[in-house]
Amino acid sequence: MRLSCTPIRLAGALAILCACAIGSATLAVAQDASRASVTDIVGSIDAGQFAAAESAIAKALADEKIEASTRDALIFERERMRRILLDFSLDEAALKAQLQKSIPDLDDAEFARWKAHGLFERQSIDGLTLYFNRAASNLFRLSTEALARRSEQTPLRDGPMEAANAHHREILDAAAPGHERGLASRKLKVTQSLSLHADAVPAGETVRAWIPYPRALPGQQDNIHFIESTPGKPVIAPESALQRTVYLEKKAEAGKPTKFSISYELTVSAQSHAIDADKVVAVKITPELAPFVAERPPHIVFNEALRLFSRQIVGDEKNPWRIAQKLYAAVDQIPWAGAREYSTISNISDYALHAGHADCGQQTLLLMTLLRLNGIPSRWQSGMVYSDGDAYWNLHDWGQLYIAPYGWIPMDVTSGRLHSDDARVAGFYLGGLDAYRITFNDDYGRDFIPAKTFFRSETVDLQRGEAEWNGGNLYFDQWDYDFNWQVRPASH
Repeated sequence: MRLSCTPIRLAGALAILCACAIGSATLAVAQDASRASVTDIVGSIDAGQFAAAESAIAKALADEKIEASTRDALIFERERMRRILLDFSLDEAALKAQLQKSIPDLDDAEFARWKAHGLFERQSIDGLTLYFNRAASNLFRLSTEALARRSEQTPLRDGPMEAANAHHREILDAAAPGHERGLASRKLKVTQSLSLHADAVPAGETVRAWIPYPRALPGQQDNIHFIESTPGKPVIAPESALQRTVYLEKKAEAGKPTKFSISYELTVSAQSHAIDADKVVAVKITPELAPFVAERPPHIVFNEALRLFSRQIVGDEKNPWRIAQKLYAAVDQIPWAGAREYSTISNISDYALHAGHADCGQQTLLLMTLLRLNGIPSRWQSGMVYSDGDAYWNLHDWGQLYIAPYGWIPMDVTSGRLHSDDARVAGFYLGGLDAYRITFNDDYGRDFIPAKTFFRSETVDLQRGEAEWNGGNLYFDQWDYDFNWQVRPASH
């Protein structure tokens, strides 16, 4: 449309333009205010001010003009408080009672000393000190003094791949230039299940479940073959889904668990990449690599604490591989301990830097953030680790980094440096990966296909599964999961 140049019409047009500009500015201010409101509420919850946060949430939700995205964010923050209280369920007396199962003659002085050293993860919530429900067992991971006081003679349980073994040597012996992937392969038949507790939802209601399912990764996992599901009519997400699932539906019956399961076969393989630091060059950040050096709030943020830590570790080093080695070694020094639910943490990499301990996903996100901060592309992987010959299996997270001219190579900072006189074995997990893991996720926090209606129980990872019904999300305290496998050498 062409505006007239007469003064009256021009004035009218300007008035319309000004009104539109004012309207847009008002909308932008309102959106900024909404974001600020949610940010303030997140801060209040992180500070343990739950009553104030709940009051602010209720007030904001009472506004009929609230944006849908803001409403959803506020409802999740209310749910986050509920989840935190599930994780932090112990007062001091209950924590002591748990500890006394392992240290019957626990005395007040040593308890006070461990508490003063920050070895019991806790939160002050509206003035009440509450302890993480795994604080007692975590203590023995964090304190050699406490471990020596432990009455049980059995060692703490670690995965079989966390110590140097014949499988690592098998991989290294098979590796050669041009043959870094597809090593020491195993064939697996896997059954994964999710079982909703009886009467968790009313009888006759449809329960929707998502069970993790692997995608093809050439030389890492291949020959994926779906066998069956219970119930039938599965919806298998496409290979493009970075958090791939099998979707199932079933109606709940009164007094009975609602059970879901899938079975499949695949071949998993190991990797070993020998990196010559003198051949490493700075990577050219292409459009394809750009997302992997970028911040990704809320869990990958280049805040000042991360920048300071990076400067202290990296110093004047310029070689990307040597920078990666330094950062890997630094994060490897953080003790492993059982973790609170990821959905309750507002910034996981920052949490891992300051908590005094971290589990596999927290360590991986911290290392990814530090690598990206230094211009080294990094990305996420996670899934399930299993064993050959015993009943061990567990959730596990690791990652990959991009080193030019070698490309993407694996990193598992939680397995970390192994105890071995052989340098290649000792440093295996920076550039190497064992064959005792199934990868479910090539990224974190990605949408499902088909999408969930309600927010997730695990907003970052996907290893246990997810479930919901028309009444809302079904959290981890409402269902159980299981993982079963059979393994044999792929040559058989």
